[in-house]
Amino acid sequence: MGSEKNKTISWLPEVEAHDYPAAAFYLKLLYAERQVAAFISALEGAPISQFKAKDIFRASQLSLLGTSNSHVEKDRKKIRKGVALSPLLLVRDETRGKVVIADGYHRLCAVYGFDEDAWIPCKIV
Repeated sequence: MGSEKNKTISWLPEVEAHDYPAAAFYLKLLYAERQVAAFISALEGAPISQFKAKDIFRASQLSLLGTSNSHVEKDRKKIRKGVALSPLLLVRDETRGKVVIADGYHRLCAVYGFDEDAWIPCKIV
């Protein structure tokens, strides 16, 4: 981690279009189709906000994937090359008291490996 801590992480100004269907596929494992459609519609219209990587992890209650995960390593390579990442898509699950990472879990893990205090752009509903 050491010298990579100061690496600038680039972000796209908007979520990539293919991230919404990816989020929907994941959310359909947790919620009914009708609820998923409402979440995706709300995410598409939501503004970009920012949260620290460490806070998203705490709120999601997920564990950190290491660089042995091929998707995390792919995103770490993008960060090293200065390739802009797509913002995360997050859903507040008030019933379970956590944030669901609908899309961007691997990006979050990759960023956290560089800087747990990094500000991460995301859309949250």
